Amino acid sequence: MKKQTILWRMTLAMMLGCVAMFSANAQTMTGKDLATSAGMSENHSTLLAALKAAGLADQASKPGPFTIFAPENSAFEALPDGTVETLLKPENKKMLSGILLYHVVQGSVMSSDLKDGQKVKTVNGDMLTVRMKDGKVMLEDAKGGMATVTTADIKATNGVVHSIDTVLMPSK
Repeated sequence: MKKQTILWRMTLAMMLGCVAMFSANAQTMTGKDLATSAGMSENHSTLLAALKAAGLADQASKPGPFTIFAPENSAFEALPDGTVETLLKPENKKMLSGILLYHVVQGSVMSSDLKDGQKVKTVNGDMLTVRMKDGKVMLEDAKGGMATVTTADIKATNGVVHSIDTVLMPSK
């Protein structure tokens, strides 16, 4: 299990780096190794800072496929005051890692694969529930929070990334 967790963490860090390649078009293909584009997204700089604080950002890339739901900066800004600062402290590394790994699903899942009411198991072991509303893909987290996919189906060499507008919170 420990080896598997390390693999997920390494993959998460590299996949989230591909958010730099996002465009407004669905089904964009980066054609890049995710490690190459890590740290370049202006709209995901808080996420990348969180990855660094959790010790996940500098891991080597591993083959997937994996699906990442990547919170935008505005998602972190919407958290209660002081939340991000608290999570970035070294003593909260385990909690931060759990939150970040809650945004990762094994397999390459395109938005068209998701169905209303579908339960999706995340790498940290918790579940997300898919909701469809007005043609948009939404995710309900373990605490009842809702995130909307703002940019879907960003294909990378080892998976898919979907940009979301809310930080998903696991049950623990």
